[in-house]
Amino acid sequence: MDAQLIAFTGVAAGMVALPGADFTVVVRNALASRTAGLATALGVAGGLLVHTALAVAGLAAVLVTMPVLFRTVQLLGGAYVLHLGLGALYAFHRRRREDPGATPDDAPGRAAPRESGRALRQGFLTNALNPKAPVLFLSLLPQFVPHGQPPMPRTLLLAAVVVALALIWFPAVALLVDRLGRWLRRPRTARAIEGGSGVALTGLGLVLVTGPLLR
Repeated sequence: MDAQLIAFTGVAAGMVALPGADFTVVVRNALASRTAGLATALGVAGGLLVHTALAVAGLAAVLVTMPVLFRTVQLLGGAYVLHLGLGALYAFHRRRREDPGATPDDAPGRAAPRESGRALRQGFLTNALNPKAPVLFLSLLPQFVPHGQPPMPRTLLLAAVVVALALIWFPAVALLVDRLGRWLRRPRTARAIEGGSGVALTGLGLVLVTGPLLR
């Protein structure tokens, strides 16, 4: 039994499940529809695949050691998260002006193809533009490569574990939100979640855009 692989799986599971912008976007879109939530979850896993691929290729090291490039990614990621947060706050205020008895979504289990594509894109960009991920993967993956083993095959395996965990966790979150949809889509509850996600995403975006270099 590979004790290091088991330990890494536990660490990676905690890392993937840690609430962040990706988790918030999945929950918010899953409130709109099950399909949008699942599309967002797949997009998040796709963004995670970008970071694991960069770590395997060694490009993450280049990104981390070049402050200008790293800061550019940080600003892009912050600006996108800020855009999502402001959009959520706008939707929150719009819902408050609507009829309190209206439901947020007439067909919770369905989503138009355009909506699904937008949700997939949101999930992907939210994770792909996360400036903390290259540092995290670059510092984490090498610690679980046994001494004397070729690093490439092992790193590929570890990267596959991370992506597999994301493909389990985020769709499960989307399905759970959809399962609780009747309660979560009550106008007052939906507005609270919309407002809370808007505040969280806007705050995180502002931290990334205005804060110091995350290294």
